[in-house]
Amino acid sequence: MKRRNFFRHLKCSLVLLLLLQLTGCWSSKEIEELGLVAGTALDLEKKADLSEEIEGQEERYPNRVMITITNQLITSQTTESGKKTGAPQQKSFKNVSETGDSILPILRKMILKIDKRAFAQHSKVIVIGEDLTRTLNLQQILDFFLREQEMRLSGLILIAKNNAKKTLESQETTVIPAFHLFQITKSQERTTKILPPLSLAKVMGKLHSGSSFLVQTVVSENSEVKFAGAAVIKGKTKKLLGFLNEKELEGLAWLTGKGKGGVVKSFDEETSQPIIYEIKSMKSKIQPRIVNNNISFDVKIESEGSIAEHWVPSGKPFENEFLKKAEKTTEKEVERLVKNILVKTQQNYKVDIAELGNRLRIEYPRVWEKVKKDWDHTFSKIPIKYNVNLTVKDYGTSGSN
Repeated sequence: MKRRNFFRHLKCSLVLLLLLQLTGCWSSKEIEELGLVAGTALDLEKKADLSEEIEGQEERYPNRVMITITNQLITSQTTESGKKTGAPQQKSFKNVSETGDSILPILRKMILKIDKRAFAQHSKVIVIGEDLTRTLNLQQILDFFLREQEMRLSGLILIAKNNAKKTLESQETTVIPAFHLFQITKSQERTTKILPPLSLAKVMGKLHSGSSFLVQTVVSENSEVKFAGAAVIKGKTKKLLGFLNEKELEGLAWLTGKGKGGVVKSFDEETSQPIIYEIKSMKSKIQPRIVNNNISFDVKIESEGSIAEHWVPSGKPFENEFLKKAEKTTEKEVERLVKNILVKTQQNYKVDIAELGNRLRIEYPRVWEKVKKDWDHTFSKIPIKYNVNLTVKDYGTSGSN
């Protein structure tokens, strides 16, 4: 009986699939009628050109925050078609901007400029400008995108230093900037200067947790767009607190053990020549301690890697003496990186972006319940000891006897 029912259901499914192929799905959208959104940028508009719908309301709402939204649409033009027809090459994208005081009305105003319905299910990134993130909290800024059913929660969140709109611009005709930004995040496995990708879904979880966290920073300078450090979002306010530079981001990767690859550049003390250590693996064991109700942390950092490059004339890569020397030199540099990030987070920003509080919550839940309400402040006064142990397992194929 079960086998008969199985084949009956299979037959019905095949018939239904055939009907869908012949007639098309009733809810489908013709791709020619859609304006595919590749990415979105949001900026604080300091000198807004007020439209008719909000003119005359300045006295009623004098403190209204104006936002400029830029949608990047994929065009149907291609470089190859331009070459074949002899026509001038058209860009693969088109940026459309509008200004207002709330997200949905701004997007609706864009209808007046584009001849297709904006469709954001394939959107890759949302880039938020620095000034806007300092003025409004991320919960307010992203509320619409979290509610919008067409928006995929896998889209990435980035914070732009200065202007977000500029990060979606490019002089190259075949490049779609939003896709380019998305691809850069995949390099995280080969460097400690890029954060793990932070999706809209993950941001939603961090905002609800009330914890401070980091968002990858992107900057546009001299017509070049690149990742440059990270933005610090304070848990209590959900606003931008400040930035970490690339070196500080490296230190954080070592402190947390979340880096997957990269290099450490140190210098030989005798010759001042560089030694390049390539990371093969890294891990960090964070151990909270409670003594007489006082909290502290011990961090044990370990890594295995190779000497990828060295400029020391007298250094022989195959000799144990040189390898031990390279290990100690690199360990000192990692210790310096970790020390700098602890100074920045504990003394300057006073926020726990290394998630040490999470380790305390897991191992000492009762203690965590007492301190979690004002954890960032408590974290800024907690002693943190760290120990670094690096091992050179490989020195490449070059060397001398």
